[in-house]
Amino acid sequence: MIRPQRLGKDTLPENELKEDKKSCHKFGPCGVGQKAIYLNSFYIDRQYYVPMKSVKRVFKRIAMSKGGFTGRGVFATLPYLVVEFDDGRQKQCNFKHEEDVDRILAYIEDNFPDIPLHSEAAEQKLREKERNLEKKRLAGNISDTARNNISILDNAIKYLHKDSDLYLNLSQSAKKKRVYDRSNPAYKWVALAITIIGLGAFFYGVYSVITHAGFGIYFLLFGLAAIFLFSGASVLPTSKNNKHYIEKQLVRSIDDMQRYIKTYPDFPVPAYYAHPVVLKRMQDILKDKRAETMSEALEVLKNDLKALNSSVVVEQEEYDEIVAIKPMFLVMDYK
Repeated sequence: MIRPQRLGKDTLPENELKEDKKSCHKFGPCGVGQKAIYLNSFYIDRQYYVPMKSVKRVFKRIAMSKGGFTGRGVFATLPYLVVEFDDGRQKQCNFKHEEDVDRILAYIEDNFPDIPLHSEAAEQKLREKERNLEKKRLAGNISDTARNNISILDNAIKYLHKDSDLYLNLSQSAKKKRVYDRSNPAYKWVALAITIIGLGAFFYGVYSVITHAGFGIYFLLFGLAAIFLFSGASVLPTSKNNKHYIEKQLVRSIDDMQRYIKTYPDFPVPAYYAHPVVLKRMQDILKDKRAETMSEALEVLKNDLKALNSSVVVEQEEYDEIVAIKPMFLVMDYK
């Protein structure tokens, strides 16, 4: 085992560190054990560790914009996991897949509930939003029906958090389906052509090395090969990047959720919308007196999501919620 380097003031004994890292739950390049969280460097997975007693907060940071769901734009988000420890120092870890960041945060929320999962600025905004909603609720004296429905939704949220993988799979499979549906089929043929060019450059580069055709050409050809291969491979049809597989994953995630909520009496939303963010936003609608029953709150939420497009400016925290649930409504055509 490569011993991870310590971040922060506290240290784990060698034998505890070895066992904890060996048994830690892995999420992309990072991991979470019982005694420490393991973080990556740019090249090496789980190269550093921070003991849990040193961790002050863990949260997601997003760089660059997805461009909403307009189908425009070239770049996707760059997701990061940020771990704050000791006296405010931070370690930012880059992830390839945003869903891995969501999964590690969900795992920490379930197993280490005392660790905050938002930045200080985000926490302040969320507290302010909750205070405003509470003021409206108290000032408006919401009905007993709405108050009872808020309590029912709260219990349903807690039930979903018992198995976070189910609603994360639901959200991610809907995102993939939406992205696939919005992709221009011509891009796949372009990607195939680029990849073939990259392979040709790679093999010619190997030939140049063998025949000593000059030093500079190696860098040029190998560099072109890397650029072409990596830019083309992400959109090429593969065993996990084709219509049949993506639709099958969506159906499976809905079926898994349906089986899970079947044991819950009168779950407030259909299985394909069973996500804590959906229920939380329904609670906000009820507190804001925009609806009184859960069916009305769900319809208001659908209208809110329909009104959100690339021209609407929202806070980062709200953006994270929207991108988690809007694909679920889009692929179901808001039914």
